[in-house]
Amino acid sequence: MMSRRIFMGGTAIATLLTTVGLSLRGGKASATESGSFEVTKTEAEWKALLTPEQYYVLREHGTERAGSSPLDKEKRQGTYRCAGCDLALFSSTTKYDSGTGWPSFYAPLDNAIGTSEDRSFFMVRTEVHCRRCGGHLGHVFDDGPPPTGKRYCMNGVALNFEPSGPA
Repeated sequence: MMSRRIFMGGTAIATLLTTVGLSLRGGKASATESGSFEVTKTEAEWKALLTPEQYYVLREHGTERAGSSPLDKEKRQGTYRCAGCDLALFSSTTKYDSGTGWPSFYAPLDNAIGTSEDRSFFMVRTEVHCRRCGGHLGHVFDDGPPPTGKRYCMNGVALNFEPSGPA
């Protein structure tokens, strides 16, 4: 007996599941889908504002390829801001090299992020999103360094870096 396997990317799978009434996010609308944020835009407005890669990560809960963001190797002092609404999210003073290929921080700035349960891909993780626009930033894990023990593993494409001081 022959079997056929079909491999699809995350966006294609999400589209297929949505078509049949299911979701990779546990079957309920996330806060980013419900529009309960200070900064809200239509899908068309987000697509006009963001690059295709930023839209995929921030609005469709995608993940960039590990090692693809120059922000992972950024060493200057400054602030990491949301690429969707420009809210300051992380200080360079909390950034560290986690070895994962994504920019990682041990703490966000005060009142910068929100979290929600992410049940995609048959596992449970804690999703991190911008508290102002709801953009998906990445996930937080309990394997980070002191003083928090947290690893905020962020998609670099979801962030803009603003250096402080002279260039």
